[in-house]
Amino acid sequence: MPAVLAIENSSYPRPWSEQQFLQELQASYARINLLFLDSDLAAYLCYWLASGEMNILNVATAPGYRRKGGARKLLEYAFSQAEAMNIESAYLEVRTGNVGAISLYRDFGFNDDCIRRAYYSDGEDALLMSCALKSPFNDGV
Repeated sequence: MPAVLAIENSSYPRPWSEQQFLQELQASYARINLLFLDSDLAAYLCYWLASGEMNILNVATAPGYRRKGGARKLLEYAFSQAEAMNIESAYLEVRTGNVGAISLYRDFGFNDDCIRRAYYSDGEDALLMSCALKSPFNDGV
C-alpha cells in the first residue's frame, strides 16, 4: 500500500486516500492490478467489471516509469479480463488536460462522448470516453 500511495500522491492533485483503495479491495466487482518492473511497483490500474461494463477509475504510473508502456500493459490485461467475462463496453473520465492519457485511451478504441464541465474539485473539466468491447449482435463469427 505505501508504494501505491506514493505513486498516487505523485500523480494527482487530489489523490485517493488509503481508505479509498481499501474500499475498492473489498468490492467483489472491483479490480486493482499492479505492474512491477525491476522489483518496483511501476503502475497500477483500478477498475470495475459489473453489469456488462468496465469502468476504469484510476490509472497511475510511477514518475520513473512513465512513457514506458506500463499503463498500456495494464489496460491490455484489463481488456482481456473484461473479454473473458463477456463485458460489452468500457467507460472512463479523464482530465481534459491529460493529453497523454487521452491519446492512450484512443489507441484502445475509446471515443469522446462529452465534456463534464468543472468535474474535478479544482475546476478542471473531464472528458467522458467510452469503448465498445463486444457487440451483443456479434457472436464472434
